[in-house]
Parts: sequence; structure tokens; C-alpha cells
Amino acid sequence: MKKIRKAVIPVAGLGTRFLPATKAIPKEMLTIVDRPTIQYIVEEVVASGIQEVILITSEGKSAIENHFDYNYELDNVLKEKNKHALREELARTSNLIEIVSVRQKKPLGLGHAIWMARHVVGDEPFLVLLGDDLVRSETPCCRQMLDLYEQVGESIVAIQRVPMEQTCHYGIVEGEATAFERTCKVSRMIEKPSLGMSNSDKAIIGRYLLMPEIFEILGNTKPGHGGEIQLTDALQALSNRRGMYAYEFQGRRYDAGDKLGYLKAIIDVALDHPTLGGPFRKHLKAVCGNDDCRL
Repeated sequence: MKKIRKAVIPVAGLGTRFLPATKAIPKEMLTIVDRPTIQYIVEEVVASGIQEVILITSEGKSAIENHFDYNYELDNVLKEKNKHALREELARTSNLIEIVSVRQKKPLGLGHAIWMARHVVGDEPFLVLLGDDLVRSETPCCRQMLDLYEQVGESIVAIQRVPMEQTCHYGIVEGEATAFERTCKVSRMIEKPSLGMSNSDKAIIGRYLLMPEIFEILGNTKPGHGGEIQLTDALQALSNRRGMYAYEFQGRRYDAGDKLGYLKAIIDVALDHPTLGGPFRKHLKAVCGNDDCRL
């Protein structure tokens, strides 16, 4: 069983759900309290023991790469102003992990974005994390999946249960429970099923652990809806070829690419913040206790 050393993070999307805020700023750089969303994703990778991140970027995404780079001029200014804590924080960010960037020149879908990483990943299993899917958990979601991989040795998709009326917004997994806790063996995947197409409430979220055969499958997958190469189609083919597991991770997941999900993530992170948590909690109590409150 090959050790998993690399994680692919597609960040090439336009972020249209956040326009006009994302007209000039990548959606992954929108801040959740005091860090951009993408930093929380990369920190999860680091905390899970991964050695290298491959960013799949596009035009206008250089701010993401710059965020994880060393800025000599800024470091010098902070040094002159004796802002040592900030210097240390920025140094920690720039030294988090080795990062490689690959450009996706055309917006041909998530499947195509992952396929673009084939030369950097090579012939080894790897993780995929979506750049706007934030998971807060005691044990990082990726680490939970890596622990399961050491037992099953096959591809894994992270899932969460959703109300049946919301299944049309997700890729849905069907399968039978296994001897492994919170895990089922995938039998079928359906991308955004219409009501009645499936009785499953197991929705795929933005964490995948994939065998390298996915690259060959993606390379032979024909474009689907909107002319895009759909990842779900390739995942079903990979599942048919050598098996796949769905894991119901432990933690709280937020779609930070959605306005409401983004706001929920801010509240969750803010309440846990070491210096802001107390005052913010007090403010929320005051707002919710106000007779004129619009909540």
C-alpha cells in the first residue's frame, strides 16, 4: 500500500456566487475572521501529515500563491516596527508546506481540474480537497480518511447526511454498510438526482482520497452537462473498476463558497477564536436578547 504524500486543491473557479466581491479577489481569499478560507484548507492538509499541495489555478488566482509565499518587504517593515508576533505568524504561513501550482487554462469542470494534476501526482494515491469546503473537527477530516485508507486500501469519498429535499444539490452515494465504522461500500453514485431517483441521503462533500487510475479514467471521460468533465462519472467508473468506500466524517462542514455557509463558518470560527471568542459571544447574546433584533 503506497503512502499518500500529496493533496490536490482545485482553486480555478470564478466564484460567481460571491460577485461582485470576487470580481478582483479569488473567492478562496475571502477571510474567515483573520485568515483566508484557503489557509484553513491547507492547514487541514498539514495537520493530516501530507507533504505537498498541488494548487490547480487559473488566471487571476495569483493572490493565493502570493499568500503562501515569503514577502521580504513586508517582513522588513514588521521587523522595523517590532511586530514580532505578526512576523512569526506570516513566517509560519509561508513555511506551512511545499506548494506547486498547475494552471487550468479552460474552465472544463472539476474532473478536468483534477486531471491537470496528473504529471505532478504521478502513479500514487492522493487527496483532493475543494477550496471552499471547510470542515471543523477535532481530528482533521483528511486524517480520518487516511486512517480508514490504511485499513481498506481503496479510494474514499467523504459524505454527510442531508435532508432528502436537498439531495438534488449534491452528488449522492448509494451503498451497503461495512464492518468499518461510519463507512459503506459504494454501489452507485448519482450527480444531483431529481426527487425520487434515489432513497439515499448520503451526500458527497469536498474531500476525496483517490487511486491514480482516476487520471486515466478522467482522460477518457467525455464532457457532460455544460461541456464539463464531471468528476462523479469518473468516480463511478473507478468504483466499478476496483471498489470505493464512502465515509461519514466526524465534524462540522461549511460550504464557504455559499453566502449563508460562509457566514455560518465565520460565526463558528469566531466563537472559538482565542481573543475574539469571548467578546463576540457576548455581542451575539446582546443582539439575540434585544427586542428590536431582526433575527
